[in-house]
Parts: sequence; C-alpha cells; structure tokens
Amino acid sequence: MNVVTAIGNLASDVSVREVSGEHKVANFLLAIDRPSKDGGADFVPVSVWDKQAESCERFLSKGQRVGVDGRLRSRSWEEEGKRRTAIEIVANRVEFLSGPREGAGAEEVFEAAASA
Repeated sequence: MNVVTAIGNLASDVSVREVSGEHKVANFLLAIDRPSKDGGADFVPVSVWDKQAESCERFLSKGQRVGVDGRLRSRSWEEEGKRRTAIEIVANRVEFLSGPREGAGAEEVFEAAASA
C-alpha cells in the first residue's frame, strides 16, 4: 500500500506549469516538523495536478500550513556520472489549514478546496 498523509508549511511558493498542453502540475516544497527533542524539519517536494494545482497556485504561498494526502513516487537520474534519486509526494488532496492569503476571500478558498 502506498499512502502518505503529511501536515506542514510551504517552504516555497507554488510553481505551476502545463504538461502535454492539457494538464497543469503545481509543485512546492513542504516543510514537515520532526517530532524530536532537537526539532528540525524534513523538506519534501509535492506535486499536485489539474484543478487542485490551479487552486494551490491561486490560494497558497510560502509559509502557509497545509495537509496533504497522496502517494510517494521515487525517480532517479544520472547527473555528472552519479546516480541520483528523489522521493516526492504526489497529492490526491491538499487541505488549506491556514487562513486565506491576502487578497483571497474565505468563500473563494472554501469553494476552490471543495471543487478540487
């Protein structure tokens, strides 16, 4: 079973791009606090697709708190002769846990989250 649920703060602004001319993907970095005495955080890339990508782009910015449900995806590539790997969360759902960012009304945020 490949299921992940995480709560954290955006460590980057949301960036969106079109893929194959018909899909949108949003990417951001999620800072997830470590539950240890020493503190710290793990920084995990998150991908969000289509309507949710549009909602994330419109309503989220660096520092806001979100909950993410999705799955883990790993990828690997070769860079300068060395094998590199990365793991990211592909989100099925992103829940906005902070208030709306400046300029967005609460009704807009609720409608966007409900329709995504």
